[in-house]
Amino acid sequence: MLQPLSPGKWNSVTAAHLLNRAGFGGTPASVQKLVELGPDAAVSMFVDYERYPDPTPAPDWATPDPDREKRLQANRQAPDEQRRQLLREEQQLQRQRINELRGWWLDRMATSPRPFQEKMTLFWHGHFATSAEKVRDAYYIWRQNELFRRLATGNWLQLLTEAARDPAMLIWLDQAQSRKEHPNENFAREVMELFTLGEGHYTEKDVTEVARALTGWSLDRRTQMFVERPKWHDYGLKTVLGYTGSLDGQAVLEQIVAQPQAAVFITAKIWNFFAGELPSAALNQALADGFRRSGDNFKPLVRAMFLSEEFYGPTLVRNQVKSPVQWLVGSVRMLETEMPPPLVSINLIRSLGQDLFAPPNVKGWDGGLSWISTNTLLARYNEAEALIQGNPSPVADSVDAKNPNQARAIQFGMRRIRMGAVDVDKILPGPQRANKKSLIAALEQRLLQSKLNEKQESALREYLEAREDPSDQDIRGAIRLIMSTPEYQLA
Repeated sequence: MLQPLSPGKWNSVTAAHLLNRAGFGGTPASVQKLVELGPDAAVSMFVDYERYPDPTPAPDWATPDPDREKRLQANRQAPDEQRRQLLREEQQLQRQRINELRGWWLDRMATSPRPFQEKMTLFWHGHFATSAEKVRDAYYIWRQNELFRRLATGNWLQLLTEAARDPAMLIWLDQAQSRKEHPNENFAREVMELFTLGEGHYTEKDVTEVARALTGWSLDRRTQMFVERPKWHDYGLKTVLGYTGSLDGQAVLEQIVAQPQAAVFITAKIWNFFAGELPSAALNQALADGFRRSGDNFKPLVRAMFLSEEFYGPTLVRNQVKSPVQWLVGSVRMLETEMPPPLVSINLIRSLGQDLFAPPNVKGWDGGLSWISTNTLLARYNEAEALIQGNPSPVADSVDAKNPNQARAIQFGMRRIRMGAVDVDKILPGPQRANKKSLIAALEQRLLQSKLNEKQESALREYLEAREDPSDQDIRGAIRLIMSTPEYQLA
């Protein structure tokens, strides 16, 4: 298993597959560049992203707030009506910043010179599915997002440890208040069931013992940092996954990651995210074995994946349903247009079924065919129209227009969308528009990296034949027809 990809099989199809899966897709020129690089250099361009500077600045509020606890304490001591008003203002500020963060990340995914790093950050967000709906602090959510980006392809135990100590996670799974008198089992359960081992590979006794070991891992809300509280910790003997000792949080995480199942579990999940289907048992074991040999580091794993014959199998190429984020970011990259303004982009992917920083539950998003329903498919067709033609996005109606700040944002957003209609001359140079046959071929290459089926191509040809000399607006209509096909929903 994991046979190296033969250089003879490296072509525009396999290069486009890598571009779609390791990143968010791109232009025909991007595909051709990868073809010319060859598989080793092409994979390195994604995986060794540290070579490329990323100048993206953090939001200006993304720093610790030394006056936060003092301010919140003053709020709690204020008269009832004033306290309620101050609480509403604080909640509104946090919601506003979370939305700003969503727009900031979407734009970063669309423009970053390190698309694979952002793709891995998106994977870890779905894996350690933490929701701002409960955390309610934009700084903590940003900080967790940066953690996933910083350790995107690093060491498994280090990432797991830092995620466990992350303020957003400590709040999300109630670990911050866990003490020896009343150990909280939420994180103890999810760290084994959802993050490292999977169901059936631990016992209820293990959950209880891990919870005891983790007591005292908490959050100092004054400094907004992880803190160990020795007086809260249970120092008694514990038995976790067959090992007995006076275990603490670090010891149990080391014990969990050392389980053979831990490597099998995480490599299967990563393969599924990038390849689009779960690996066979033999392939999964080969992935896990290689992962262990690398010292549980993710960069060698993903490099081996992207250079393997199996990753480019015929059942995988153009057979993964695009997530809403992949659909939007990929469309922006392929059409060489700007990301719509934050409120519009946020509501767009929300209407398609994905709300960044608000996964549906602790398991994150199911992905695959769950992204597609009658409603979300219709929404994709409608949003394609807005993205291409520059029309006001219907999702803006879901924002509270009675709120003056949001109403101004909507107006700004619509104005930006109108200005951001697809530049046909930019993406389709003159020779590609010389005749309808070359135009169709150019559209297929850019949007699908493959051909439409006979029926769809015939419908597109009829649409263009009805227009003697297709205008830019007509060509935008043709783009929308392709983006409304089942094939465009796949990567």
